[in-house]
Formats: sequence, structure tokens, C-alpha cells
Amino acid sequence: MSANLQQDHPRGTLDRRGSGTSRCAFLLALGAGLVLGGTAAAQGGPAAGSPSDPITVKGSVRVRYEALEGQFRPGRSPRDDLWSVRSTLFAEWNPGPFRIAGEVYDSRAYGAGSGGVLTTGEVNTLEPVQLYLAADIDRPLGDRSRLSLQAGRFTLNLGSRRLVAADDYRNTTNGYTGVRADLRLADRTNATVFYTLPQQRRPEAPEDLRNNSFELDREDGSQRLYGGYVSRPLPGGAGLAEAGYVRFRETDTRDRATRDRDLRSVSARVITDPMPGRIDYELELIRQTGHVRASLQDNAPVQDVRAWFAHADAGYSFAHPWRPRLSVEYDRATGDDPGGRYTRFDTLFGMRRADLAPAGIYAALGRTNLETLGLRLEATPSRRLDVFATGRALWADSARDSFSTTGVRDPSGASGRFAGYQFEGRARYWIRPDVLRAELNAAILRKEGLLAEAPNANPSGDTHYVSLALTASF
Repeated sequence: MSANLQQDHPRGTLDRRGSGTSRCAFLLALGAGLVLGGTAAAQGGPAAGSPSDPITVKGSVRVRYEALEGQFRPGRSPRDDLWSVRSTLFAEWNPGPFRIAGEVYDSRAYGAGSGGVLTTGEVNTLEPVQLYLAADIDRPLGDRSRLSLQAGRFTLNLGSRRLVAADDYRNTTNGYTGVRADLRLADRTNATVFYTLPQQRRPEAPEDLRNNSFELDREDGSQRLYGGYVSRPLPGGAGLAEAGYVRFRETDTRDRATRDRDLRSVSARVITDPMPGRIDYELELIRQTGHVRASLQDNAPVQDVRAWFAHADAGYSFAHPWRPRLSVEYDRATGDDPGGRYTRFDTLFGMRRADLAPAGIYAALGRTNLETLGLRLEATPSRRLDVFATGRALWADSARDSFSTTGVRDPSGASGRFAGYQFEGRARYWIRPDVLRAELNAAILRKEGLLAEAPNANPSGDTHYVSLALTASF
């Protein structure tokens, strides 16, 4: 499974709205990335803090082109494409035991038309996602124990990252403002507690997003995310057992109506490490309770939440120089059914790429109203190249709810639960190790049953998606 968490050509001719502007942006960003990457290589690689040099500076520029044909979203044009550029710059001063760090994300998109998909997942201009003060304390509870404290703006990757993550495939990431404490004991037990206000990305207006307009993100008491995780090694040290609790609370503001979600998510996970010639596995169960309003209206009735999510996979790693691993994967996230309770699982700030599908303008599958069984093959043919391919069958957990994150729905349930198949894969290659990497992603969504027959299903045929990215790091 650890390899999973690392991170067919479309039919016909794709619509290339705004291609002149996007090509110029692509060439400018690509040139900047190559210059930065070449400079880093000439200087011997990334800078790293040390007792004699406590300053660390690193960054990256990623340029990506995405194309989609056979749109699945109701009411959208059948074709979509997008150029995106994401630049990051991270700096840290670490004289010890205190650290001060900051990171700026500049996420921009070009060539989006009015019928395409463009959200704050693609655009967030010149945002200081991280700006924090941290301290590392050795031996607070005996030898080999360590306590780390952090306050300010920062990113979070917690547990399996299925509830709280700093998304990497998406052009923008998730940031959080608050405090965090991490404790590691001598027996390798790890505990994390946190209290944060999620950063709400701005701007949101479609025209502002198309113009890559600048507006600082905001965080306030209208959204709160807090909880903790505890993990410890399994006997023999070949994996770990983990338990977590995450609570998310939101309320209306003057300019934004919400469903007043108050969600408590309790999770339990067991995972073992892939090893040549052995079977490995991962099991995770998340139970979600709390309450939400039935709609955005102030007087809407409040519904109790009873939802859950389960993930299971089992894999075998072959003793071969390419380190191939074949695994069977199963995921189920509940959907909502008519009645007094709300049973649609909410993945909160979780990632989707490692388990289910690319994000970006594709983003067809998420952890909600979904049941899927799949087969995955992954390999690392060389130190520069890693690949994987998956195929999965798709069902809705509830035939009457919107299928996963597609927006396709049959309120009567007459279209059934079966939705079709998804085939997808990825290849990543270091053109220059640690400096310049190319990445290709492709997916085919074969629409059947619910995705083809629901009243609001998009009649544009099967979905084909491809993305090509180039990332320069320094």
C-alpha cells in the first residue's frame, strides 16, 4: 500500500479554447522551471539546513495540460481542457530547537471556457499556505522520545490521508491555521493532536478564477477541524495499527450559507508493509456521526448523521528487479437514502488520487456514495521510472443519491446501482533525478447503468481523460 500513497488517448480532436494564451503561459513557466532546475543541479541539489547553515530553501514549478472528452457532469459541454501552473517556494530557519518556516503557493490556470470545470481546486494565486513557528523537544518522556510543537499556518497529512490531507495532484493544496503537537515514544508509539481553522480558498467567483485574480484565503471560527491520531507498530515491526478521531464543525457567515455540518469521524486502521515474496494488506473503517441541516435554508430541519466508509486491499509483491505488486482493492462509502437520517459519507479534506482517481478536471470518484472493486498492478522498472495501472467496477451505494462526485442522479432509483467501469494509470519518469520529472496520467470511464441512464446523465459517451505534467524542483 505504501507505493500507492506515493503518488489510452482521448478520442477525436479536443476543444482548445484560449490556446494562444495557455501556450504562452506554458512556455514561460516551462522555461522558468528549467532554469531553476538547472541552477539547483549546478549548485549540487537542494539546500538543506544544518548546524553551520540553518537555512533551508526549496521550491518547484509544475506545468500541466489536462484534456477530457465525453464529459460525465450533467449540463457541461462534452469537451474540456486546461493548462495549469503551480509554483511553490519554501524557506525555513532552524537554529534549534525552534524553527520558523513559510511557504507560498502560486496556482494558476489558463484556457478555461465558461462550459469547463474551473474551481478553487485549480486557482489560488500567491497564497502563503504555510507560515509557522515550531519547536522540537528531545526526551520529554525519557530516552528516545521526542515532542514537536507547531503553531501558525501549515499543511496536514494525517493517518491514511483519507480525511485530512495536503492534496498534491490537485493544482492547489489544503492549508490549516492553528496548533499541532506530535509525540514519539521510545517504543515507536506516535500521537498527534491538532486544533485548526481550515483555510477557505479565495476568490470563488468564476470570472475571478478565469482571470487568476489575487485574494488572500481566509480562516475563521465558521469552520473548525480538530482531533487526534495514535499509532504503534504491529508485532515484528512490519506495519502499524492506528486509531483516529476528527471533528469538523461549520456555521453560516454573512456571505455564505452552509448546512451547519457537525461531523465526528472515528477511524481504525491496520496496515502492513509490502515485502518481496509476501502478502501485505490494509484495512480501514471510518464511522461518521453528528448532524447536518437538510438544506442551506435557515429553517431546514436538522438530520442526524449515520455514515461510514471502509477500505480493504491485499497485495503480493514479486521478487523481481522491477518490484511488481499486484493487489485487489475494495472501497465503500455510504450514500444517502430517503428518510430522517443523513447517511452520505463526507471525506472532508481527504485526498483521492492515491486510492481512486485523478483530481483536476476529472475528479469523477470520491469517497461518497460509492462501492468499487478493483485490481491494481504497480512497478518500479528503474530508479527513474515508476508506473501503475488499475481497473475497477463501479456501483453507487444508494441508487437514489448522486453517484460519487459526478453529480449524476436518479431520484427514483430506477437506473439501478451499477455505474460502469474505470481504467486508469500513471507513469512518472525523472528526466534529471531530483531536478526534473515528467508525469503522464490517463483514465477511461466507461458509462453504464446509472451513469448512462439517469435522467440527468450527460449523453456525450464514455469519458477519456489524459494529463501530462513537467515538474522542476530546486
